[in-house]
Amino acid sequence: MTSPDSTQTPPAAKAPAKDPWDLPDVSGLVVGVLGGTGDQGRGLAYRLARAGQKVIIGSRAADRAHSAAGELGLGVEGADNAECARRSDIVIIAVPWEGHAKTLESLREDLAGKLVVDCVNPLGFDKQGAYALQVEEGSAAQQAAALLPDSRVTAAFHHLSAVLLQDESIEEIDTDVMVLGEARADTDLVQALAARIPGMRGVFAGRLRNAHQVESLVANLISTNRRYKAHAGLRITDV
Repeated sequence: MTSPDSTQTPPAAKAPAKDPWDLPDVSGLVVGVLGGTGDQGRGLAYRLARAGQKVIIGSRAADRAHSAAGELGLGVEGADNAECARRSDIVIIAVPWEGHAKTLESLREDLAGKLVVDCVNPLGFDKQGAYALQVEEGSAAQQAAALLPDSRVTAAFHHLSAVLLQDESIEEIDTDVMVLGEARADTDLVQALAARIPGMRGVFAGRLRNAHQVESLVANLISTNRRYKAHAGLRITDV
């Protein structure tokens, strides 16, 4: 039995919950865009560079990367994929789905230790329009994680219109970016990177196992855009 005059240690104060919108400063990080000569990659490279981010475009052919970088200006550099991966802190994968696995397999060592952001959408097209493909690993992002065991793989930037990204007359891209990943520190960095682009916001959307439906939703957006002749994106309400 405890004596009335015994000294008891008060319970430790519970640490306050972390503000989900308290994001890190990523302005000093170098961003590589593999597939940066394609429409989506080129658009992301342009928007990030325009926001003041240091950007390197990667391509299988260095001369194509140099040419695309020269056209963009804004301090963007071009390199072959391996050099782009080595020189970057964050690497966005924006290659065509058909070359996704082969590209990542060839860059496993160059991407070791890097924060990788996969934005590839595995889609097929027929007379009825776009549709989601079945991926053995579950999604493009999960395939990337399987092929890059020494990288920190996240998924984001799936639902952005390449037309809007590349349109120099548009000041802001009014959309949310769904960010998926296993570690909060990594998804926070990607959210912060998305927020560098005026009008854009990064929103955490779950772990990589949830990437399939995020990638697949692009098929629905393509159908919407064709019907309404638009460049629709997404907004998440109440957060």
